[in-house]
Amino acid sequence: QVQLVESGGGLVQAGGSLRLSCAASGPTPSNYAMGWFRQAPGKEREFVAAISRSGGRTNYADSLKGRFIMSTDNAKNTVLLQMNSLKPEDTAVYYCAAAFQVSASVVPGTNLDAYDYWGQGTQVTVSS
Repeated sequence: QVQLVESGGGLVQAGGSLRLSCAASGPTPSNYAMGWFRQAPGKEREFVAAISRSGGRTNYADSLKGRFIMSTDNAKNTVLLQMNSLKPEDTAVYYCAAAFQVSASVVPGTNLDAYDYWGQGTQVTVSS
């Protein structure tokens, strides 16, 4: 069992930045690679980014490449999502998720069912 707690969401003006954090806890959080998803009102949850257990490999949604950066702080069992040049269409609830991975270099997939545990989400609102 892995518990995930997101933080760092809030209200920001278009063009601004936010950094989201996701803290993982439980018996073996280091066995899990991580991902970020988001869900806007009335829309399906969509993939944002994912990172390998080692932190050495990442994958991003094509539309977010260059603006969002995902990283890990393995010593703290925390993953970060740096979001820059935010746009109103980035408004959503952001969720972090954990996917069990034997290999430290594998990046989890982009589908929701690739992940085993989910956080409660943190709201990000970008005003125009």
